[in-house]
Amino acid sequence: MYWYEDEVTGLEKDNLKLGYDPEVIFYGSSSIRLWGSLKEDFPEKKVLNLGFGGSTLAACTWFFERIMAPYQPKAIVVYAGDNDLGDGRHPEEVFIFFQQLTTNVKRRYGDLPCYFISLKPSPSRWDLVHQFEYTNQLIEDEIGKYDNWSFIDIFTKMLDGSGKPRTDLYIEDGLHLSKKGYQLWKEIVNSFLISR
Repeated sequence: MYWYEDEVTGLEKDNLKLGYDPEVIFYGSSSIRLWGSLKEDFPEKKVLNLGFGGSTLAACTWFFERIMAPYQPKAIVVYAGDNDLGDGRHPEEVFIFFQQLTTNVKRRYGDLPCYFISLKPSPSRWDLVHQFEYTNQLIEDEIGKYDNWSFIDIFTKMLDGSGKPRTDLYIEDGLHLSKKGYQLWKEIVNSFLISR
């Protein structure tokens, strides 16, 4: 996990100049880190972006205690697992990392409301689509056992009429979201946060 050290250290330093107590923390991989309009998209929520580039769900679990140490949020939104599968891990491994993350959250925050954004259907990883679908199903089924976790399905909403990824929701690399992609995420995620 040492290759994440610079970014994690950066998140720790950013906390020293934050100036407010975040209510909703967005945590996860570069899909979170690159969400540059996060504060504008959720202006009433006092959000904080704690994404770190290239991170896996394994890394998010590993660094959870360290990154979350200064914060007492009212909710956490997670997106991670995409890179685990891209790195060759199996859905069952990603599922175990998710279980470990929920244990870490429970230990630190009790029954804090948490939201898991489903893995997205990226054009660049479409060859892994069945693994993505299976991972999403494993995690959604697990979340059904918890009172404080919600599963946010963005996968199906990012597909076109033929069941393929909508390319307009991604930048040229076919992996990271475009402005339109983040607009869609904002609408979907906000519908869950508003109901809190």
